[in-house]
Amino acid sequence: MKNIYKKILVSFSVVALVTSCEKELDLSNPTALSIEELLQTNNGFQLLSNGVLDAYQKVPANEFLLIELRSDNVRANSENGNFPAINAYNVDPNNGDVATYYSNNMATIKHANTIIDNRFLAPEDQQYTVGEAYFMRALCHFNLVRAYQNVPYIDKVLDITKDEALDYPQLPEADVYAKIINDFKTSIAYLDGGVQNRYRPSKGAAICLAAKAYLSQPNPNYGEAELLLASVIENNTSYNYDLIFTERNNADQFEFNADPLNPTTDVLTDAEYYANLVIDYGHVLGNTISDGYTDGALDGSWSNSSALEINDEVIFSIAYDLVSSDNYVTSDSGLDDQVQTDSESHSFAMTLQGPSNGVNIATLDFLEVMTPELQPVRFYASVNALDYSATLIDNTKDTFNVKFPTNGEIGDNDWIVLRYADVLLLYAEAILGNDDSTTDSRAIDAFNKVRLRAGLEEVVNLTKADLLAERRVEFVYENQRLYDLIRFGKADDVLTTFSNENSLFFTNEKKYLPFPQREIDNLPNFYKQNNGY
Repeated sequence: MKNIYKKILVSFSVVALVTSCEKELDLSNPTALSIEELLQTNNGFQLLSNGVLDAYQKVPANEFLLIELRSDNVRANSENGNFPAINAYNVDPNNGDVATYYSNNMATIKHANTIIDNRFLAPEDQQYTVGEAYFMRALCHFNLVRAYQNVPYIDKVLDITKDEALDYPQLPEADVYAKIINDFKTSIAYLDGGVQNRYRPSKGAAICLAAKAYLSQPNPNYGEAELLLASVIENNTSYNYDLIFTERNNADQFEFNADPLNPTTDVLTDAEYYANLVIDYGHVLGNTISDGYTDGALDGSWSNSSALEINDEVIFSIAYDLVSSDNYVTSDSGLDDQVQTDSESHSFAMTLQGPSNGVNIATLDFLEVMTPELQPVRFYASVNALDYSATLIDNTKDTFNVKFPTNGEIGDNDWIVLRYADVLLLYAEAILGNDDSTTDSRAIDAFNKVRLRAGLEEVVNLTKADLLAERRVEFVYENQRLYDLIRFGKADDVLTTFSNENSLFFTNEKKYLPFPQREIDNLPNFYKQNNGY
């Protein structure tokens, strides 16, 4: 088990705290210790912080459906439930995924606020838990503002017996971002000097996500983002952050290729070097490929390897364990439904089970840029090469995601929230700012590091269009494309064209999800539905 997510069982009869695989922390459990009693225990804040991270495990479970499936990367089969409606920008305010994604983020915020409300009671050796709580509160609101746009910012545990929710109206997008950035910055102070753990919030992760929030707000602050990202990139060795990348002179040779000038010398071919980089790219996601190498290409299929999941490229990730059970956990599972929260997959739709529902199929539009010729490394590490239709003529040919090759809701692929390749490309983006291109060596160097790992040629002039295109193929199936299009100001143009070409129903308001009808109904005449719904 990944220990950071061991569950907490609060024993009423012995007034003691122990960890357990059977229950997750439930702060409303009537048999549990009171918050006051819990906070007086030696490790109460640690256990509360574990509960925050535990609660977040549900958040990525349906994110793919609401984010990636509404981009030009992915399509859904026409006969499978409400997935085609989401894909076609026909999301209903009563949609279950829309409601549970919102409520799962809010549930995590509630757990984080429990720590923040009581932060002055935290002992010196558990101050980092306060930083983790600020970090997770910011991260969840970052999820919400990008998905729903105008949302309330909840900064305390609300008393459901009172009308405290009325003090938290929907805020303008810019105001939400200001609070997100402030929370990330507050977390940095608490996390400074803490132990680096990819499964826990860290100072480095907080700095980078604060920068990403600066870039994502309605009026991006490129200068502040650049300074924050530079502080990490220029000191990446002290943070132990780097790309997983094999230099050509260190690459493995899979088969003998005679040097024309010296037949006894084995020459490393481009195809062999690309195979090394394919393996590197798979390792970023914690995957390993089976079998060997034949006729210039790697054989076999991808599988998850927990030994590879903690690596220098991962900055912050959510851990999941493989558990065999007939009681699978979904994004809307209640406490009583769960056998072990560690067994939750970050998204049923993104794993090997996705094809059974037809929800992680690459669009033909995406397959025009994700080809073996254009993407010799990412092609094999991102999509199922065996299902690829090189002619793009056969519309029935379904090419699926292989980044998360585990079995649905009992899978053990971790969900990577932030990795170093993203930091490098965000840094290039910050330096570009409002310009259409740059020759700034810092931006070029950062961009080219990601290009070289993908087996592509370096550039000497970086354009904003190049950067957006690079992000598309680097982070496909990682739920970034829609937000990248919005952040670059290209969502309306790109998605309108994509929608028209595929008989979908995108309008400029549909960049954002409908505010859940359940929230509007809970406080009549208080919250307002988003335009277009």
